[in-house]
Amino acid sequence: MADYANLTLTRDGAIARLVLNRPDRRNALTHAMMLELEDAFGRVRADKKCRLLILRGADGHFCAGGDLDAMADMPPKPTNGEGDPLVPAYRQFGDALLALNDLPQATVAVVEGSAVGAGFGMACCSDVVILHDSARFGMPEPKVGFIPSQILPFVVRRIGEGLARDLAVTGRIIDAKEAHRVGIGAHYCANTADLNRLMKAVTDDILRQEPNAIAAAKRLVLSCATEDDRAVLDDAADSIVELLRRPEAREGIKAFKAKTAPPWAKG
Repeated sequence: MADYANLTLTRDGAIARLVLNRPDRRNALTHAMMLELEDAFGRVRADKKCRLLILRGADGHFCAGGDLDAMADMPPKPTNGEGDPLVPAYRQFGDALLALNDLPQATVAVVEGSAVGAGFGMACCSDVVILHDSARFGMPEPKVGFIPSQILPFVVRRIGEGLARDLAVTGRIIDAKEAHRVGIGAHYCANTADLNRLMKAVTDDILRQEPNAIAAAKRLVLSCATEDDRAVLDDAADSIVELLRRPEAREGIKAFKAKTAPPWAKG
């Protein structure tokens, strides 16, 4: 789908696969990589043939946060009264996370190894998170003098304020079993064979769903965090009527009653 320096983005049928590909740095992010991520999520959104995005890191690690080597040498703040040019650069990763969080397609994060800082945030912006036993999550940035910046709203919504505060002030790293227990990921796999079987099952489940219905359901779920209940219910009523008037709903109901697969689930 696209050529990037630090990512690979491919599509096989209805499935797009995005791999963070800096294995020598445990897929830690540079600013250039953050820009690539935002572009990649935009390409996925625009791809009408794509129904599912699978996000993964190369060589056994999801993403070890920001690259400390790239962050260590900070230029001085401007003294001429102009805005600090680094602020929009760091804020940009928030836009990349919003782009992932708001994709109309289903998203699955497959998390192995390190998933701290930015990696933690990307997992929390995914619909389905599959946890390998090696997965490790945390917000250790204060240990080295800075903060988990753009990931915070997404982490808080996924795990709640209490645990987010605990992780932010202690810097502790939690393992895959605790991540499963607290709801970062709904699926825990003890080994790679189990992970591969579960990925196939989750992929099959998602591709049985009608794409427009998935997009509407995702939008409404996300709006529950920011909109008044009445506004969400009004939107949901409009959405179900619109979907029921589409030919896909008629075909889906007919297939369900006949105990056959609807057209979108036939491969």
